[in-house]
Amino acid sequence: MDVLITGGAGFIGANFVHFLRRVRPSWNISVIDLLTYAGNLSNISSLIDEDKITFIKGDISDSFFIDSIMADSTFDFVFNFAAESHVDRSIHSAASFVKTNVLGTQNLVDAARAKKVKRFIQISTDEVYGSLGPTGYFYENTPLDPTSPYAASKAASDLVALAAFKTHGFDLVLTRCTNNYGPYQFPEKLIPLFVTNALEDKSLPLYGDGMNVRSWLHVDDHCSAVLSVAEKGKAGEVYNVGSGPEGELPNVQVTDLILKKLNKPKSLIKQVADRLAHDKRYAVDFTKINKELGWSPTVRFEVGLSETVDWYVNNQNWWKQIKSGEYIKFYDKNYSQRLAI
Repeated sequence: MDVLITGGAGFIGANFVHFLRRVRPSWNISVIDLLTYAGNLSNISSLIDEDKITFIKGDISDSFFIDSIMADSTFDFVFNFAAESHVDRSIHSAASFVKTNVLGTQNLVDAARAKKVKRFIQISTDEVYGSLGPTGYFYENTPLDPTSPYAASKAASDLVALAAFKTHGFDLVLTRCTNNYGPYQFPEKLIPLFVTNALEDKSLPLYGDGMNVRSWLHVDDHCSAVLSVAEKGKAGEVYNVGSGPEGELPNVQVTDLILKKLNKPKSLIKQVADRLAHDKRYAVDFTKINKELGWSPTVRFEVGLSETVDWYVNNQNWWKQIKSGEYIKFYDKNYSQRLAI
């Protein structure tokens, strides 16, 4: 089996590369990544050094590059993890999100269809559904109602991908997952940001009242869901991937758990002005993938969070190299001008 993984040096993509090497060791894996600020070759360098995977640096929004990669390929599966994904960055500037997430997806789908790739797996997010109230869940047929520029770009990329199935009969499946956490996550998202800041005894900038609720899914559970959908999913279908009610926690509670694990004081929490149009709650119903494909999450949040915190404690060289230069500039731009509340 020959597979292509785009965005394979990013957080979820890199974890998926490692996951496949463990559970499908005979597969031939090629990875594309542009290595922008959130792409880190060290995430998969051990596998490259062992000749376990082939790495190609490039931009999925460049159709000539994608066509050249596909020209001599015989890929069975294409997994599209490549995406600009940070909501705060999309609020500051949306152009790169449209370029990568929409145009990039279109380029990949067109090239994969032309080369008659057996199956295309589009990785999306529950954020395309918008914001939930205190009860209820998103279903696969919930109308798309994205709030942020990031979510809007992902919703557009979903429709681009699904159109290839509806128009051309191209074998394509799509997943929409809840908030991931785990090793190798770029420290601008809540959990790695707060863990690394706490380790440095820096303030933890908590948006608003901290009561925005997310459904936290360990990245390994997400990886197993993606593989299940790739191997057993029905063409043209969307599958929600989530952690269930036990994984739903408000941001302030997650923050408290991090501080408790690290034995750090709550005084590190600094409540700041809320994000613009901050979605209140995300939660998906994953009955479909459970009943049709037999998938369900296995990592309890408290266990997964504890292991994740340990990973950042034990890999400080990894994140300290990242939290410099461009990272500091964006951090200051995004947080320093926010008034404490």
